[in-house]
Amino acid sequence: MFQVDSGRVNRSSRALVVSVTLGRGAAAHAAQDALDEMIELARSAGYEIRGSFSARRERPDPAHYLGGGKVEELAAQLKMADAGVALFDVALSPAQQRNLERELEVPVLDRTALILDIFAQRAKSREGKLQVELAQLEHLSTRLVRGWTHLERQRGGLGKTGGPGEKQIELDRRMIASRVKLLRERLKTLHKQRRTQRRARARRDVFSVSLVGYTNAGKSTLFNALTRAGAFAADQLFATLDTTSRRCHVADDVGVVLSDTVGFIRGLPHQLVEAFKSTLEESVEADLLLHVVDVSTPARAAQMAEVERVLEEIGAAQVPRLVVYNKIDRIDRAPSVERDPCGSIHAVFVSAMSGQGLDLLREAIAERARQTRAAAAALSEIESPASFGAPA
Repeated sequence: MFQVDSGRVNRSSRALVVSVTLGRGAAAHAAQDALDEMIELARSAGYEIRGSFSARRERPDPAHYLGGGKVEELAAQLKMADAGVALFDVALSPAQQRNLERELEVPVLDRTALILDIFAQRAKSREGKLQVELAQLEHLSTRLVRGWTHLERQRGGLGKTGGPGEKQIELDRRMIASRVKLLRERLKTLHKQRRTQRRARARRDVFSVSLVGYTNAGKSTLFNALTRAGAFAADQLFATLDTTSRRCHVADDVGVVLSDTVGFIRGLPHQLVEAFKSTLEESVEADLLLHVVDVSTPARAAQMAEVERVLEEIGAAQVPRLVVYNKIDRIDRAPSVERDPCGSIHAVFVSAMSGQGLDLLREAIAERARQTRAAAAALSEIESPASFGAPA
């Protein structure tokens, strides 16, 4: 198996988190929220945080993202903090990353590389591991020049030694391309199996519900509370990655299968969205999405907008929603429901940890399932031959 060398340093390394805010109009609290989230990401990856460095720019510098003066300040702070790695809360180009490492004399990881690293640590299922490796390889393929100092031309010859004058980096690109092709074929097979399982559920007239939401909103805790599945849940970013589906009892006349999916986050790398599309299709094909929101965080509006953006990207924008405001125990709010002008429940306030409001949520899911069943029956009646005067 071809191993991905992301250039990552030992996880016990001490890190300095670098936050860069673009534009003059950015709110201070938004910049602080972004910095706090990046620190949590770094801790989730296993780094010891030795401090943070903040900067503001009109636009990124093409060479270093930061200006020359800020790069000097950052280098001095890295030495003062005795930090062995700089973690940037932005997506750096290969050239910017290479130039920063040369100036700072420490490894530099951007937000994309850090999230990929966390996913690599957390993936447990065969499909999850394949998806993460695919995303890592596609990210690495654009940055191969960083990983090689031996780019001399190879000696001419036959077979895998390369043709006359072929560079080592060209051989490595071919190895990566071959591995990517193999991973795509394996994921395609698993994708077919998943579609077969979904068709089987549809034939059994099972109402499909999928949990979506920002990472650490409490989806896995809610999943366990509703299904008693015992899936891993923790107060950390990306605690679970692998999709899990279980039967969920909400009412005697309604059969429900509940699926827990990977959490979303601001700046989720495009490679990961592409690699996890087959898994995320559980959301696209669902009859109902439970959009789980951490009601206790001041950043909930921005987090909800980010979830909606990713749902649109994967083609799930038109799937019916039910907003679940979780963690009401942190704000001393009583469980309740909110209805739209048509009388349908569109939001439920619960605490997955304490169990408050879960009965209301089950009732809301059952109500949506019955409405969907009634609408499907009415449509079937309209489309039947008898409705057009055809003989029975």
